[in-house]
Amino acid sequence: MKWRGRRGSRNIEDRRGRGIGGGAAVGGVGGLGLLVVVIGWFFGVDLTPLLQDGAVAPDRSSGGPITEADRQAGEFVSVTLADTEEVWSDIFARQVGEPYRPVTLVLFTGVTQSPCGGASGATGPFYCPVDRKAYLDTAFFTTLSRQLGASGDFAAAYVVAHEVAHHVQNELGILGQANRIRAQSSTERSNQISVRLELQADCLSGVWAAAARDRFGSIEPGDIAEAMNAAARIGDDTLQRGAGRVPRPETFTHGTSEQRQSWFATGYETGDITACDTFSAERL
Repeated sequence: MKWRGRRGSRNIEDRRGRGIGGGAAVGGVGGLGLLVVVIGWFFGVDLTPLLQDGAVAPDRSSGGPITEADRQAGEFVSVTLADTEEVWSDIFARQVGEPYRPVTLVLFTGVTQSPCGGASGATGPFYCPVDRKAYLDTAFFTTLSRQLGASGDFAAAYVVAHEVAHHVQNELGILGQANRIRAQSSTERSNQISVRLELQADCLSGVWAAAARDRFGSIEPGDIAEAMNAAARIGDDTLQRGAGRVPRPETFTHGTSEQRQSWFATGYETGDITACDTFSAERL
């Protein structure tokens, strides 16, 4: 992905290096389990199966000095976010007929707080509709690459684009409506709705990727393969198998690897948000 030397976003809230009290408790497996209960369904990357088995651990449990890797990751996220702002502003103008209000992305190290609960790099990035912000510990990119096997800058861009896609859903009124229905549903039904939300976000990420290719010429050979690999690595079935379990579809909240790849491809191939209507799809 061609990103160096390009415009960054102003909608970054940088909390890196600050840390919060109680970092050790939140960083432990027990603390993470509580976080998953509070805000688990907001996560763009559901690492719950691995967390419960101790297979994924945070790189750090509290704020610390900003490293050169942190600095570069922050710049990368800023450029990617700026790209999403331009793309979605244009798409909303052409396909929605409404202005797009950009998301604010919070960068943090270790742990931080949000209106949706505590956040940790180990549990993955997430979007909080209460304050309309996405939260990301850039150390998660290391987890994504080293522990989940999804390396490459476009794999990281896919993660950012997925969280922005949840904001797009919020802007379109989809997220709030789905949330209200889930609150009145059984656990299994709630999970089914969550899967459709997440797959739609994958599709919208593909729409963004197609627009970024045409608008910025930023996509290089192999980039889409990196995104597809990342989508495969974070499918519910793959994560559950990685934790030594037999996949249980009734517990899925994000979709299988095949589904996540398929819906990203749909968005990328069509470039049309109407093609991302997972809620009307008979087969996911």
